[in-house]
Amino acid sequence: MKFAAIYGIFVGIMMFAQWIFFLASGQVPELQTEPWRIAMHLAAEFVTAAGLIIAGWGLLQSKGWGANAYMVFAGMLIYLVIVSPGYFAQQGQWALVAMFAVLLVLAIVSVAVVVRLLKKPGV
Repeated sequence: MKFAAIYGIFVGIMMFAQWIFFLASGQVPELQTEPWRIAMHLAAEFVTAAGLIIAGWGLLQSKGWGANAYMVFAGMLIYLVIVSPGYFAQQGQWALVAMFAVLLVLAIVSVAVVVRLLKKPGV
């Protein structure tokens, strides 16, 4: 459970950091070319990031809602790490595609850890 909590918090923080960096450095041309699509994508990313941080904290604090919340936001993360690498693959940025593959594997492992926790009696 601690792995899932720390993973969720870390990934959530890094998602915010990545987007703040990209936005501050003007590396999101879609703001001009596809403003509605990127706005919806950013909303999904920010909701996922905030949810992972909150759910991770809930897991660390053994809050009753922590595991269920983590499952929701880890599911959102899994969707994002499957769909997002296409953008970077199109640009030939294979290191970032590999990073998303690692994030996907770790997200699946974290979900498996939480599923085991949820199967325990009394949780």
